Amino acid sequence: MSRRIGTVSRGLRGPIVREGDDLKKIVVDTFMDCLNNGEFEIGSKDVLAITESILARSQKNYASKDNLAKDVENKLGKGTVGLVFPILSRNRFAICLRGIAKGSKKVVLMLSYPSDEVGNHLLDLDLLDEKGVNPYTDVLTQEEFEKIFGKSRHTFTNVDYVNYYKGLIEEEGAEAEIIFSNNPRKIVDYADKVICCDIHTRRRTKRLIKEAGASVVLGMDDLLNSPVDGSGYNPDYGILGSNKATEDTIKLFPINCQEFVEGVQEEIRKLTGKTIEVMVYGDGAFKDPVGKIWELADPVVSPGYTAGLKGQPNELKLKYLADNDFGDLQGEELKEAIEKAIREKDSNLVGQMVTEGTTPRRLTDLLGSLCDLTSGSGDKGTPFIYIQGYFDNYTD
Repeated sequence: MSRRIGTVSRGLRGPIVREGDDLKKIVVDTFMDCLNNGEFEIGSKDVLAITESILARSQKNYASKDNLAKDVENKLGKGTVGLVFPILSRNRFAICLRGIAKGSKKVVLMLSYPSDEVGNHLLDLDLLDEKGVNPYTDVLTQEEFEKIFGKSRHTFTNVDYVNYYKGLIEEEGAEAEIIFSNNPRKIVDYADKVICCDIHTRRRTKRLIKEAGASVVLGMDDLLNSPVDGSGYNPDYGILGSNKATEDTIKLFPINCQEFVEGVQEEIRKLTGKTIEVMVYGDGAFKDPVGKIWELADPVVSPGYTAGLKGQPNELKLKYLADNDFGDLQGEELKEAIEKAIREKDSNLVGQMVTEGTTPRRLTDLLGSLCDLTSGSGDKGTPFIYIQGYFDNYTD
């Protein structure tokens, strides 16, 4: 009988993880309970994924706004600080902004427009055209922006992020000034010391601002990259990838992820004799067609994964084969021809027409997106994802 099921992504329910818990034991115990209960059998190159947030929680990787404020003051001197290109997020940036503001005397906040880096829009593109504003050249004050466009409201949350961020800065005792520009060099007209708050474009932004003459240029990855008064930290990403924990604390991106995934893999190998792949995942990388938000607010989709997940897919496009190479075949003859093409495909198909339309992304980015969609971000209670059949093809 032919096998009919391809890729399966399951959310595994585990206990609520608290600070200091042995997450490796919890993950392995949950996995083995599912296995022993007959909920699945280990297959070829299965993938077990763990969400980054509970790994960070188990590691007690938290910091307060006071810890961040002290780091900012030590590194920038508690004067005027320019903040360039933050994303618009109460979860991702608001508490970070509080800490930065508390460690500064004045904050000049430069917002990109019409949207932030991950697609949260301050205004509609059509409105830019209607008002004759050029986002590539025009620098606007808050007064000018609101006179032209009115108050900004987020598509889904209805939050006025411009005034929300301004209020947070002032609540922490700092003076606030907000400007709108897509040219990061312009910040040097307002501040000599700068924090680049963008995620995926941060290296270029840092370079441009340094070239423009700023005396100190940091990124969010340069803040809390080591402990402050015993706080959590991340040596690679600093406060990038952090989330709001309370009104005064953030949970940082997890550390030692490689050690963790390899430890889980080895423990399951000892218990079952089988090798599965293991990864830690954060935000997926996909775009919402309505709100236009690109999900990936973490610095990477996966901060740690076992060796078998390196690389990217090497797949033929079945639709292309059926329509082109084997367009004159049908039924069993077509099936056999496609199976033969798959079995005999090159080990590296990059650039070949038979791959046209396949997804040219890293495996961990694709798998992480699948995991993020499976677990969701709410109350499903499935922080572990078990994926089977992902590396299968039509011949298996």
